[in-house]
Amino acid sequence: MSQNLNDSEIITGLKEGNKIIIDRVYNVYHRRIFAFAFSLLKVEEDALDVVHEVFVKLWKNRHELEPDTHMEPLIFTITRNTVLSIFRKQASEKKYQEHVIYNPIYDKTTNTENVVEYNFLKDKVDHYVQQLPPKSREVYLLSREQGLSNKEISRKMGIAEKTVEDHITKALAFLKKHLREIGITGTLFWYLFVW
Repeated sequence: MSQNLNDSEIITGLKEGNKIIIDRVYNVYHRRIFAFAFSLLKVEEDALDVVHEVFVKLWKNRHELEPDTHMEPLIFTITRNTVLSIFRKQASEKKYQEHVIYNPIYDKTTNTENVVEYNFLKDKVDHYVQQLPPKSREVYLLSREQGLSNKEISRKMGIAEKTVEDHITKALAFLKKHLREIGITGTLFWYLFVW
């Protein structure tokens, strides 16, 4: 087997359950995934968890890969989504709240303003989430707070994936509408609750 496999050969090997292929993909990407995750999370253990999770997801979902899939964008999309899921799950915990607020990605001006904005925003979002229809509320919480994918929510709730997407779209539209009405359009909302 050639040492330098193209994306098509990798996808074929993954779909066939070839563990040598997944090992090679790991060898090519694991350091870059770790570096990317660590640059955002700043915690080595969490970054290592991301590396593990990325390859678990890739292997678990290998049968759904399209033949023309490009590996590098796929790998880093999975990585980005995994990191964002960690942020969503941990944003309400005190030890992560400070990181979320102080991370340069939010580009805020003063620390005090950040704390006030985060707490105010979280309270408002929680308030409006409770006003969502029960099904939409459940889908939103599974997606944005538990970090489940649309497919995982579909299976968990026994509804079509398209229905999951519709619920999320409607929930986000509802939240954005009501938050805009009270003047909230800030960066924290987009990073914590929409992405």
